[in-house]
Amino acid sequence: MREGQELVEIESADGAQQPAVKDPVCVYLLENQGLKNADLKRAVGYQEQHGGDLVTLLVRLGLVSERDVAEAEAGLLKLPLIRTADLPAEVPELQDISVRYLKQNLILPISESNGDLTVLMANPRDEFARKALSMASGKNIIVQVGVASEIENGIEKLMGGGRSAMGQIVDSLGGEGEGDLEDVEHLRDLASEAPVIRLVNLILQRAVEGRASDIHIEPFENRLKVRYRIDGVLAEVEAPPAKSTAAVISRIKIMAKLNIAERRLPQDGRIMHRVQGKELDLRVSTVPTSHGESVVMRILDRESVVLDFDSLGFDDQIRNDFIRQLEMPHGIILVTGPTGSGKTTTLYTALSALNTPVRKIITVEDPVEYQLEGINQIQAKSSIGLDFAHALRAIVRQDPDVIMIGEMRDLETARIAIQSALTGHLVLSTIHTNDAAGGVTRMLDMGVEDYLLTSTVNAILAQRLVRTLDAQSREPYTLLPEVVKEIGLAELGEQDEYIFYRPIPTEENPTGYRGRTSILELLTMTDPVRRLVMQHATSGEIQGLAVAEGMRPMYLDGLNKCLQGITTLDEILRVTQEA
Repeated sequence: MREGQELVEIESADGAQQPAVKDPVCVYLLENQGLKNADLKRAVGYQEQHGGDLVTLLVRLGLVSERDVAEAEAGLLKLPLIRTADLPAEVPELQDISVRYLKQNLILPISESNGDLTVLMANPRDEFARKALSMASGKNIIVQVGVASEIENGIEKLMGGGRSAMGQIVDSLGGEGEGDLEDVEHLRDLASEAPVIRLVNLILQRAVEGRASDIHIEPFENRLKVRYRIDGVLAEVEAPPAKSTAAVISRIKIMAKLNIAERRLPQDGRIMHRVQGKELDLRVSTVPTSHGESVVMRILDRESVVLDFDSLGFDDQIRNDFIRQLEMPHGIILVTGPTGSGKTTTLYTALSALNTPVRKIITVEDPVEYQLEGINQIQAKSSIGLDFAHALRAIVRQDPDVIMIGEMRDLETARIAIQSALTGHLVLSTIHTNDAAGGVTRMLDMGVEDYLLTSTVNAILAQRLVRTLDAQSREPYTLLPEVVKEIGLAELGEQDEYIFYRPIPTEENPTGYRGRTSILELLTMTDPVRRLVMQHATSGEIQGLAVAEGMRPMYLDGLNKCLQGITTLDEILRVTQEA
């Protein structure tokens, strides 16, 4: 058991008594770190059956993160919390203390001076371990708090053989590449071994810590590659050895309830998993490749999604114009952009703005990414014949006010959406085009009649996602007059000097970016634009007229965000056609 424990009765918000807990850290987590009463009760029940330390169980069950525990310890004892970025390059050598002892007690010495030894401890209330260390070293121990996994990695890196946490797990894998990989039972046995489970959990944990949106696990002839998409850009990370490929992929397929024997066809599934106290929804896709199965997991963090126009990158002008279109009683509003450009989040934000008791809202999506309270969401399943078109036919008989279609994929879906708009419904949907004007020509190419298009489509919003600068690590610079002229910045208004910002990479944030925002353009279907559509004008001609009428192109919206210090010119050029 952890040191410094005392009996505490937990009382929930409604006054109901929870099981007694003996660790003040649990009380602190409950009051300050978002630990739920139901989760604590679950952990206490598990402890009564299997024993063990309650705080350790909370971490292992994914109900809280190691960082939450470290912050609780630091808050209770008023001690500083030290993170990986603050660790020194070298640590003092302790002659009479083994690395094994430090690992067992999660203690990392970081400095010594004048008879004092400063150490990081995951459990700073462990008086026995602190006194034993003081006796063995002959020094006064000054305790600071660290995150358990970071202390473990620090011991290996600074005092051990330099192996990472993944390297330590790999050492205990054994001969995972041996045996008949066509044998389903053998694969199931491999995937059920403790080191493999820890390995997959570590991959998921590091993805969450790194703010990744996708995890790519790709087998090649002599290696297994793991990459995280962070702020829209892929970055390769430490991966398990090639011998563990079959076990790791089988483990993920079991978690996603996929058929581990089927390795010739693509499969899709979902994983509900708790990591660091967060309930994650992972969308899993597997496809067969030359050297095995490639797995991609999209991380849907329901707690972090913010359905707010300002946080999505809408400025006052675009937000007001877009909301004005949402207030129309009927018609179609399209959101366009490539895969992963935030279209669905924008639609969800629009639905949240429309979601009032007087409106009935129904969506048909593939897949349903986030559950929205008060909105009827239908999961399309083409395998049983429930595609967008079939679902839409049923939806219009449900007396909705607003319909959201995940994507306009074919003419049949588009025609039913148009009929819905003509009969008094507001329809929101997405389509894959490069700009707003391209949405018009795409629907004409699909076979939609021009007169139906002009009478139903109210507006088309195009968007891209760009990385945002970390406000703590950026520096301003003045653009040269030649650059101002080349990038067309004067269109935003004449200034004496134009100041942009660039990222400053740091050890804690190697890219200098943190998070993403949208750059947008909103094409409103005015009468002159409708006349051009009836003449089957090109998207370039429609775009030119819209700009002449006051539409700000996506590129200029991006440059405006550069002037505000939100993003960089490199990011704007990376995602727009002007590059």
